[in-house]
Amino acid sequence: MKDKRTAVIKRSTGETDIDLELNLDGSGKYEVETGIGFFDHMLEGFSKHGFFDMKLNVTGDLHVDAHHTVEDTGIVLGNAILKAAGDKKGIKRYGSMILPMDDALVLCAVDLCGRPYLSYEASFSTEKIGYLDTELIHEFFYAVSYSAMMNIHIKVISGTNSHHIAEAMFKAFAKALDTALEHDERISDVLSTKGKL
Repeated sequence: MKDKRTAVIKRSTGETDIDLELNLDGSGKYEVETGIGFFDHMLEGFSKHGFFDMKLNVTGDLHVDAHHTVEDTGIVLGNAILKAAGDKKGIKRYGSMILPMDDALVLCAVDLCGRPYLSYEASFSTEKIGYLDTELIHEFFYAVSYSAMMNIHIKVISGTNSHHIAEAMFKAFAKALDTALEHDERISDVLSTKGKL
């Protein structure tokens, strides 16, 4: 029987207070409260479509702007993914998804390689979606990639509606990550000639 792949992360700074519980082997249950409605919607989609159980509460300095809240949430989520994934023995390591959402088509590919890298090819026709600055979506994925020590490649293939593009990004990331975390009975150790990820 596999060990439970869960993590509990608490992070408190002068800008944010964050409590996160993450179960990588869940069913997509979520309780999310960041104070930014559209960001909540994106994280709920990530949880639901990746089959990750997530309880997240964020109190941030939204009187300044949303930057610290979004970036720090990415840091904490990345830390939780790294911790919960453990030694990565037996997992597929790589995952990818090309996900459609109406006019939007987004590619996401990930590698749980132990090296941080983000490639992000996206643009939005609006500066905000609800109360979320669209430029902060890059900051979120950058923070996740570095704190989870993983490669994330996101490319918007097509799309005009900002809401659809962003939502396709988060869902594609969830599906790609879910695939990368799957166990494969053919992999007895880690999927690397180095013997370590």
